[in-house]
Amino acid sequence: MAASAISATAGSRPVDLRLYGLLDVGICGSDGDHLARLAADAVTGGATLLQYREKDIPDARAALARIRAIQAAVGGRVPVLVNDRVDLALAAGADGVHLGQSDLHPAEARRLLGEGAIIGLTVKTAAQADELYRLPVDYACIGGVFATTSKDNPDPPVGLDGFARIAFRARLARGASLPLGAIAGIGLHNAADVIGAGADGIAVITALFGTEPVRQRARELCAAIDAALAARGAAR
Repeated sequence: MAASAISATAGSRPVDLRLYGLLDVGICGSDGDHLARLAADAVTGGATLLQYREKDIPDARAALARIRAIQAAVGGRVPVLVNDRVDLALAAGADGVHLGQSDLHPAEARRLLGEGAIIGLTVKTAAQADELYRLPVDYACIGGVFATTSKDNPDPPVGLDGFARIAFRARLARGASLPLGAIAGIGLHNAADVIGAGADGIAVITALFGTEPVRQRARELCAAIDAALAARGAAR
C-alpha cells in the first residue's frame, strides 16, 4: 500500500463489529437465493455486519446480482460491504468495502465511495497498525488470529498475545474509538477469548454459515460475544 500523508478522516457511520458475517462464495456457494437466505437468517439471529466475499471474480455481473440479492434480503437492517472490489460496491450501492493490504488504498476508496461509506481494512502486523493514524478507515480486522480452513494460511497465526499487541498499537495510532475485529479460526469455542484480548467483535465464515440453522448459530455467537464484552467492561 503506497505511503502518503493522509489524515485519518473516517466515514460518518458508526460500525458495530460484534458479529461480522462473511458470505464467502467459495464456502457458502454461488447461488444468489441461498446467499440471500443465509444473510437474512444471520441478521435475524443478531449479525451486525455482513460482507460479500469472492476472490478472483470471473463474472462481475453474476457477483453484482448476488450482492443485490443479499441487500434485498437484509433490507437495510445491517450494512452490507463488498470485499476488495470498490467498483462492485459502487455499482450495487453497497454500504462500503473491506480492503486488504494489497488492495486499493483506503484514501482512494474514500474518494470514490464518499464520506457516507464504511471502509474496513485487514491489519496483520504491528507496523501496519501503526499506519492507521493516517488512513481513512472506519474499522480494522486483525488477523489471522488462529489457523483456519476457510483460506490458505501463508502467514503464521498471531494468536491471542499477538492480537493483543497489534490491537494496542492500533489504538495508540487511532484511539479507542476505532472498532477492532478479530478474524480467522474464531468460533463459539474461542470468541470470548478474543474479546478478552481486546476485540470489539469477530469476523466469521464457517462458525456462522458452515452449520445450519444459521439463525441459531448467530444467536449463540451473539450471546457469547455480549457476555464477554460485559465481563471485560466490568473488569475495567
